[in-house]
Amino acid sequence: MTTIGMLHYRKHPEKVLKAYAFAAVAKAEGVDFFYFTPGKVNMEKKTILGYALEKGEWIERKMPFPDVIYNAGSPLTEKAYDIHEKLSEQIPFTSHSPGSKTSVYERVKKNGQFSQYLLPFMMIKSMKDVFEFLAAHQNVVIKPVSGHKGIGVIFIEENNGTYTVINQDDTSTYSKQTLRELLNPLVIDEEYLIQRYVSSKTKYGSAYDFRLHVQKNGEGKWVITNIYPRIANPGKIVTNLNSGGAISMLESFLIQEFEEESYNVKRYLEQFSLVFAEHMDKIYDESFDELGIDVGLDANRKIWIYEVNWRPGVPPTFDLELDVARNTIHYAVYLSNKFHGR
Repeated sequence: MTTIGMLHYRKHPEKVLKAYAFAAVAKAEGVDFFYFTPGKVNMEKKTILGYALEKGEWIERKMPFPDVIYNAGSPLTEKAYDIHEKLSEQIPFTSHSPGSKTSVYERVKKNGQFSQYLLPFMMIKSMKDVFEFLAAHQNVVIKPVSGHKGIGVIFIEENNGTYTVINQDDTSTYSKQTLRELLNPLVIDEEYLIQRYVSSKTKYGSAYDFRLHVQKNGEGKWVITNIYPRIANPGKIVTNLNSGGAISMLESFLIQEFEEESYNVKRYLEQFSLVFAEHMDKIYDESFDELGIDVGLDANRKIWIYEVNWRPGVPPTFDLELDVARNTIHYAVYLSNKFHGR
């Protein structure tokens, strides 16, 4: 029987909501599963003090090293990173981070095959970069390199020397000087990038994009977990749920927006999600088990990649937690069997 260890930085699995779903699915699939943190690993004795789910309760147990590790969180300290590295030398990890937004962009661009789907962007080193990029593209978004959940995203539209800025819940018009005063403190304190903005709007004028959520299955092949549109509140551009966005069922949304072309748009999104995921495996030394690919459609219905997320969250609406857990458990067993020659 395969044993999966879920490695996370939080001390107790009760603090990680998806841990229960993973443990429950593992039990249903006849797989042993436990939760642990880097600080509870004994490298010399090859044992781990972890938590196993027994009769609905997390019970602390001393475990031998698992057959495979579901690395659910990135290490936060140098010591934790060292434990991660040592474990990965002996035990297969289900996934590996693709890196920052900019490193993913540069790698995809360098390969060339999918560069036509990348939005132009640049790192902001000075306010001169911002205004030169605005002059070239007119509509842009500025976002922190290390940002997530849509936090810190700013939209700017240039129009004859004035600038319309959407910043969280505020929409204002700025001159060049006042815009400089707004942005300069941000780019000094934190790394930001500026990216061309593609206007994807519903018939009712709301901005939207698509999350393409893909995973590896029990055969090591990419499958679609879900594709769903994310819709911004009226007058806003950030579609992330944590920033006030909403989601919709894919088919009903496509029928509403594209009518008789809805099936073709759906197939386009599905095919792109799988082909691009396979491409990501090819351009990285290590393979992935799960990706959240955020894309937009322009007026010509061409896909543009906004960003690629590792360990994407799932919305509560579709009850995807069990689907995600099932795919991950199946893939972990596949990876373990492949690694151990079973």
